[in-house]
Amino acid sequence: MRHRFDSALLRTLLESGKVTRVPCAYDGFSARIAQQVGFPVVGFTGNAVSGSLLGMPDIGALGMWENVEHAGRIARSLDIPLICDADTGYGGVMNVVRTVREFEAAGIAAIHLEDQVTPKRCGLLPQGIPVISKEENLAKIRAAVDARSSRDFLIIARTDAMSQHGLEEAASRARAYVEAGADAALIVGANKPEELRYVASVVRAPLVCVIHETPPTTELTNEILEEVGCAFALHASIARYAAVRALQTALGALHRDGGTHEVRGMMASFDEYNASLGLDQWLALENKYLG
Repeated sequence: MRHRFDSALLRTLLESGKVTRVPCAYDGFSARIAQQVGFPVVGFTGNAVSGSLLGMPDIGALGMWENVEHAGRIARSLDIPLICDADTGYGGVMNVVRTVREFEAAGIAAIHLEDQVTPKRCGLLPQGIPVISKEENLAKIRAAVDARSSRDFLIIARTDAMSQHGLEEAASRARAYVEAGADAALIVGANKPEELRYVASVVRAPLVCVIHETPPTTELTNEILEEVGCAFALHASIARYAAVRALQTALGALHRDGGTHEVRGMMASFDEYNASLGLDQWLALENKYLG
């Protein structure tokens, strides 16, 4: 295991012209399972991390340092790049500078920064999402780009402007953020092929899309995503949704039946659990030094 990986791999994927499906984890365990099944990249979703660490919804309660520490622990357990949700950068331009430096130092390969007001909210919540001015966020994007020590640390500019200001304004913002130095753009709410085609025509840079595990995003095939220049399709919900249903089923059976015989078939074994955590590699390392 490496403390830091070659983040140039992520830039290679960004510029490949192909879409990479990226499952979003919320802890070291879920991230390692993503790596184990073969994904070349894993994501880190603030929504699920808020639920995992705090037992709270994504309402802006998590701070920068909590996210950086948690993301760093995950990154150090992996041999693949980690893309992280860095919310709004946790304040103004000086906060953004520190945010970029801390995430990069922690071994993260990329972050996405959004133009919501602080404190932010989950972009999927039904109410409209307020955003700061385009000019204010442009300053934050420029600060983020200048703060990184390596060009291979990717800055993904996310805009939540569509919910209150429409698709044209969101696409215009995304284009401006790319012109300010962001490596890719993510427009929350642009979920249909025709919306993404319009965004692609305006932004003219790699896109990042969020797949919500419900239509219409589940109908975005690799062919459609590559047509619009989507480099990374973030499956932000897959791990947390799967965990909720699995835990409800297993714990519900235990509470109802006083045992797990009815759900044992859906549970991993002790050996499978340890294999997902790389126990054999750790024991081999111990044996190397102790004999």
